[in-house]
Amino acid sequence: MTPFGSRVRELRRLKGVTQKQMALALCVSPAWLSALEKGTRGRPSWDFVQRVIGYFNVIWDDADELEAL
Repeated sequence: MTPFGSRVRELRRLKGVTQKQMALALCVSPAWLSALEKGTRGRPSWDFVQRVIGYFNVIWDDADELEAL
């Protein structure tokens, strides 16, 4: 698991969101999101990172940390 995938999974679980719900909201497949969380996908695009930040309404300090992963 990559640091980014691990953090996405952690945020998703803290918010009580399923992979299917998150994938639908971010316009990706649940399989793609699962692979990202497991670390079998490459680093996500800048656009996707920004969508994750917006989806979870991440505060600035946490957003900087997430972008750095």
